[in-house]
Amino acid sequence: MEIPTAALIDCGLPAEAANQLVDLLRQTTIQSDEELWHFLVAEVLTPAIPFSVHQLLYQRVFQERLANGEPAPAWYPGERELKESHLAAWASDLNLDDFESLYQWSISNREEFTAKLIDSLKIQFQEPPQQIMDLNAGVEQVEWLRGAALNIVESCLREKSEETAILFQRGTDEVQRISYRELRVLTARVANGLTEAGIEPGERVAVMMPMTPESVAIFLGIIAAGCVVVTIADSFSAEEMQVRLKITAPRLIFIQDVITRNGRHLPLFEKLASLAELPAVVIPEAESLEVSLRKEDQRWSEFLSDNSELTCVPRLPHDESTILFSSGTTGSPKGIPWDQTTPIKSAGDGYLHHDIHAGDIVCWPTNLGWMMGPWLVYASLINDATIALSDAVPTSRRFCEFVQNAGVTMLGLVPSIVSAWRSQDATAGLDWSHIKVFSSTGECSNPEDMLWLMSRAGYRPVIEYCGGTETGGGYITGTVLKPGVPGLFSCAAVGFEWLLLSESGEETTNGEVFFVPPVIGLSTRLINRDHHEVYFADINPGPDGQVLRRHGDQIEALSRGYYRAHGRVDDAMNLGGIKVSSVQIEELLTQAAGVREVAAIAVAPPGGGPSQLVIFVVMQNGVPYDSTELQLQMQQIIRSQLNPLFKIHAVREIEQLPRTASNKVMRRKLRDLYQSEKI
Repeated sequence: MEIPTAALIDCGLPAEAANQLVDLLRQTTIQSDEELWHFLVAEVLTPAIPFSVHQLLYQRVFQERLANGEPAPAWYPGERELKESHLAAWASDLNLDDFESLYQWSISNREEFTAKLIDSLKIQFQEPPQQIMDLNAGVEQVEWLRGAALNIVESCLREKSEETAILFQRGTDEVQRISYRELRVLTARVANGLTEAGIEPGERVAVMMPMTPESVAIFLGIIAAGCVVVTIADSFSAEEMQVRLKITAPRLIFIQDVITRNGRHLPLFEKLASLAELPAVVIPEAESLEVSLRKEDQRWSEFLSDNSELTCVPRLPHDESTILFSSGTTGSPKGIPWDQTTPIKSAGDGYLHHDIHAGDIVCWPTNLGWMMGPWLVYASLINDATIALSDAVPTSRRFCEFVQNAGVTMLGLVPSIVSAWRSQDATAGLDWSHIKVFSSTGECSNPEDMLWLMSRAGYRPVIEYCGGTETGGGYITGTVLKPGVPGLFSCAAVGFEWLLLSESGEETTNGEVFFVPPVIGLSTRLINRDHHEVYFADINPGPDGQVLRRHGDQIEALSRGYYRAHGRVDDAMNLGGIKVSSVQIEELLTQAAGVREVAAIAVAPPGGGPSQLVIFVVMQNGVPYDSTELQLQMQQIIRSQLNPLFKIHAVREIEQLPRTASNKVMRRKLRDLYQSEKI
């Protein structure tokens, strides 16, 4: 393999090191792409080598594949993955030869697959199920675990005593520890406190907090008491919080007084105090409260019960455990209930696709208001692993140091975090060699950023992972049994069948995703919408007569069983890993002075990666257009009334919005216009 010394020096490699590498490459007799890449990863490409050198060698090794548009793996399964992974053990148990055979078995034997998953996860029952999957009411209304009684918290807090449940960093760089026993005690004090407060099983209790040991115990305690957690993201505006409280009508809310980020105190309780009369249990961020309570409120220390014995209230499998929210194609958010069976999907994806084992340390910067918050709790605790939590800003060097110091073995993130780390070289000099697997969700990934991420841990796989709040986990993902390609999915999730269909309803290699139910974890109801209308209405049967369920993602099937995500085909978008409705943004931005009409679209940047928010405006007659002033005004509206994490990339004026005959905005045409720079 010949690479000019000058090219390596241009990549930032010192001249002496460049000469040594050129000599090494000339001497190698390795012919195959895979073996040559193995050699480079083992002998040359350490995190200390400039990443541009990694890029150059990757592109040269796989230049033929890349030129032909074929997937080029940067990671290959080793002995550990092929022999010791959970998926490998399943394949061996079932006498199956490879992942594809295992996947086909899982969708052809759905009841047996689900039963095996429940057994592997050691799900605890107070009354065992009489039937795993009852289809008497049809696949839309499948009844899972008929006849069973359970409380999923018992599966999270099996007796593990002094093993570590949570590692956390708060205020300082010290990493602290909570054992399973200690978490169980705090969970019990929350559950018993609710009972003592007169909250009955089945009633709803809200949580609006950052991800802390206390919020994990609160989440588990509410469910243990037989109640239902209403999760609200701490980044939401007061108006968005109020919308969710109105939809769910909880009896009580747990809320932190303030949140400190980048040295700034951000109000949290103040949002509630200005809008709602809902009684609150207020948790201090520091040692003492920084807010004045109302007469109906209670301090955290006063609320907690003295009774530390955990008794989990038995529930039916379809009973609500959590209500999360997801934006659809209308302005108000969908209230999506998770029942007692949904966590089996979350924990199952952690077990099978992220290969989480007992003793692993799982870190995913998230919040209980997004599905990855409950996912993190279930995927970690049901698999006897440790949750790693930090109050550091996820894009910061301090957070990267926490990953090192906590010994994280499974690190999840959204792609925009990786982009920030790479631009700042935030991991320089850190040892991430303990990481066994990364995972990425929420946005389309940039392949270069993901190659950079893999290289920071001596080349470990990135499990691209995509699903939704209404799926309880992923439908498309990666696996440790197949080579990992930066930015690409490598398989459908085990047990989850879906099709790609064109606008005319024909199977295609680049189209809209339609699920083939039943799958454990899939929602069967919504609390403020007609579930059938949202997911099933007006959909023709599949090619084999299957009942199909719409999802809204656009996926492209590539060669060798890989897939690329192209975002949403409907009016929803993912911004910073958060799903939001275009209509929701548009309704807010029509407040901007001088604006007659607004259309919001998400646009993939050149080379792929997280979507960028672009706003098209039609100005009122006679009002001059000032893009800079209008963007500042609109950004302030979004920051104060929706979510400060949503950033406007560009504002464009257009004479008239393109619409269909039924007056629906043609967002695809707007995306094409923006990307072609014709306006």
